[in-house]
Amino acid sequence: MQRIRYSLVALSVATALALPNAGSAHEDNRFDYEATSAKWWQWALSIPTSTNPLADTSGAHCMVGQRGPLWFLAGTFGLGTVTRHCSVPAGVTLFFPVVNSVQVNTPGVCGQTGPLSVHEMRANNAAFIDGVTQMTLTLDSRPVPKLRRVRSEPFVAVLPADNLFLNPCNGDSPAGVYGPSVDDGYYARLERLSPGRHVLQFTAKNPSANFDLNVTYILDVVRTAGPR
Repeated sequence: MQRIRYSLVALSVATALALPNAGSAHEDNRFDYEATSAKWWQWALSIPTSTNPLADTSGAHCMVGQRGPLWFLAGTFGLGTVTRHCSVPAGVTLFFPVVNSVQVNTPGVCGQTGPLSVHEMRANNAAFIDGVTQMTLTLDSRPVPKLRRVRSEPFVAVLPADNLFLNPCNGDSPAGVYGPSVDDGYYARLERLSPGRHVLQFTAKNPSANFDLNVTYILDVVRTAGPR
């Protein structure tokens, strides 16, 4: 399958809320970025386009497929600039890419002839990510410095019938299980946002690829009732 480029971008109004705990260096070293970035794509690619957070223009679908203490945020899929409103439970960790590129091995599908090796797909992804000239990440108008370049572990992608690749592949993207797949990009992890409203923004540009995305998330962090 042809390389698909994704980026999440965001920022806006300043508030008095504090930046979340980004985790100690020890906690960060224990976090498996390579496995989690693969899970991020498995989540994103498995959701039908009609309810896919990547194709969402309002934030109405930001909760689709979320579970447990780790929540994924999505960027855009060919939408350019987007502003989304999203409610998230207090206490979860947010994990998301500021910019990334994925390639899925699909011989005979979407213009791909023979199979691609993991090495070849990693090189294709890296060419795009290496060409990124600008990235910003802010929360409540304050820079968030913790960005990590991540090359995912190889993973299997499961595409539904109404999948994100149908349009860019001119309909030649049947449902199925495809692999290996690999991702390359810059990721962030934010923990324990305080209850209330936060504005998250990130941007990324790759001029040579005519790639310029800007997405704003207005996040309402909601306290949840504990067990009785």
